[in-house]
Amino acid sequence: MKKLFLFTILLTVLITQAQDTYIHCGKLIDTKNGKVLTNKTIIVSGKTIKSIEEGFVNSTNVTDKIIDLKNKTVMPGWIDMHVHLEEESSPTHYIEEFTLNDADIAFNAEVFAKHTLMAGFTTVRDLGGSGVNVSLRNAINAGKVIGPRIFTAEKALASTGGHADPTNGYRKDLMGNPGPKDGVVNSIEDAKQAVRQRYKNGADWIKITATGGVLSVAKSGTNPQFTQEEMDAIVATAKDYGMKVAAHAHGDEGMQRAIKAGVKTIEHGTEMSDTTMDMMIKYNCFLIPTLSAGKFVAEKAKIANYYPAIVVPKALSIGPRLQAMFASAYKKGVPFGFGTDAGVFPHGENAKEFIYMTEAGVPFIRALQAATFTNAMLLDMDKQIGIIAPGFLADIVATNDDPSQVVSTVTNVVFVMKEGVVYK
Repeated sequence: MKKLFLFTILLTVLITQAQDTYIHCGKLIDTKNGKVLTNKTIIVSGKTIKSIEEGFVNSTNVTDKIIDLKNKTVMPGWIDMHVHLEEESSPTHYIEEFTLNDADIAFNAEVFAKHTLMAGFTTVRDLGGSGVNVSLRNAINAGKVIGPRIFTAEKALASTGGHADPTNGYRKDLMGNPGPKDGVVNSIEDAKQAVRQRYKNGADWIKITATGGVLSVAKSGTNPQFTQEEMDAIVATAKDYGMKVAAHAHGDEGMQRAIKAGVKTIEHGTEMSDTTMDMMIKYNCFLIPTLSAGKFVAEKAKIANYYPAIVVPKALSIGPRLQAMFASAYKKGVPFGFGTDAGVFPHGENAKEFIYMTEAGVPFIRALQAATFTNAMLLDMDKQIGIIAPGFLADIVATNDDPSQVVSTVTNVVFVMKEGVVYK
């Protein structure tokens, strides 16, 4: 009986002993220093990285697991700073505002989230939806569904008729008069209330539509849509509540107002002038260029009836200019992160942004740094994600080839680990 008791204890210890994972990496990209290292072993314990060892180290513990990536290139999980997980582009997208229930949006979002994670993006910032994005974040955090770590802005803020006014394009009897609760701002007091409502609803960030946009059912894609005073109030209130602000902006004047107000990121930045680029540098404001969205909308605008007629000229005009603007901003030294606007194009194709950034003259390693530790810093997560180092969360992806040599390999991620769990 005593021997059986001791055997039971030993068996319990073996079963419950923490299992470490040994990842043998043929190539490992050091994103912090911008170097490609060779023949390393990453040891993962639980959710975090325990150590990085020289050569291919094997464990003597029978419960440990070895993953062979000797012929792959390994790097930190990617971070996309601009997605919309509640939706995805299609010719029926606009009518779906009237046909989809919140439950339909939630089930779709679960699928889009999984596509995103399987494409190598272990963290995203969701910049606007109906509020389902908050529930999706919570469900992923609770382990109920599979997807990337989410930081969400909940519902984006607009002015009446602005880019994120939820009733743009509706017939008059359906337009109503949305206010701060719905994310529509028309005064300093509205601005404060709208930010506080986002906080109450569970947002991590605030997003404002500083100018018109491409896909909204409204005429202008570039005009400024908030006064300076309204923007100042939004940023100041967000700061009080521990949140940063992202500003959608295509037009130059709207960008300048947003930068002066203290937003942390400018999304898109199509008509950014040299003066505005200098302001970005001075205020340490980061550009999130979303080149993928620009290319996609310009292509689809050529297809009859893919977009409403009022959207087509904006898509044809604005879309093709993003990459040239970003090339100029990069040369000038504007701080930048990595974001795609996924949802404007199919989720899971986010990694094409790396290709478009290199086409604009950015070396792959620099683009990867934007998509890892730069974005981690913007999310105040730079002590937990963005590099592969002891103590950091085990967010790890791998590709067949070295993307610093063959950039197209990023569109075929062969290994995905998030917080120590292998998903692909």
